Amino acid sequence: MFFCLLLVLFIVPQISLADQNDSALEPLFEQLQQAKSNSQAKAIEAKIWRIWLTTEDENAAALMSQLTYAMSVGQHELALKLCDQLVDSNPEFAEAWNKRATVQYLLGNHGLSVADIKQTLLLEPRHFGALSGLGLIFMASGNYNAALDAFNAVLKLSPSSSNARNSVASAKSMIGEGI
Repeated sequence: MFFCLLLVLFIVPQISLADQNDSALEPLFEQLQQAKSNSQAKAIEAKIWRIWLTTEDENAAALMSQLTYAMSVGQHELALKLCDQLVDSNPEFAEAWNKRATVQYLLGNHGLSVADIKQTLLLEPRHFGALSGLGLIFMASGNYNAALDAFNAVLKLSPSSSNARNSVASAKSMIGEGI
């Protein structure tokens, strides 16, 4: 285990932390609004994710790398501990909160996940990943109207996203509105 973490720290390229304040985000969100296809939207979303996952803070980058690895091998309890450290040391980074929300979701702690999603959205209201996660939690709990609201918010940010359109359709079908 310790060897794996050392491997991640020194061999795997550093993954950095979310910076929702990057000036490059605004034009990318404008492009996302104008995307003509799902593939174009996905490419723009990938650029946004790369920015959200960028930081100069080496300690934060190391924590993010470790927790991402822990998540990838199913060590969710370890990932949660690392997320806690990341959030505590970098409370202004939206992606720290979003990662912890994801881990909480994977652990079945939906209420704690929602609390972290709320913090993510306070820091970055356009975080389509957090909004999608919120929609999934609402779907799982049977709150289909709230899920529809969350998925519509994603669709508003990324109108060409087929995932967002499908999620909206699923929520509508669950509340009997049809497609």
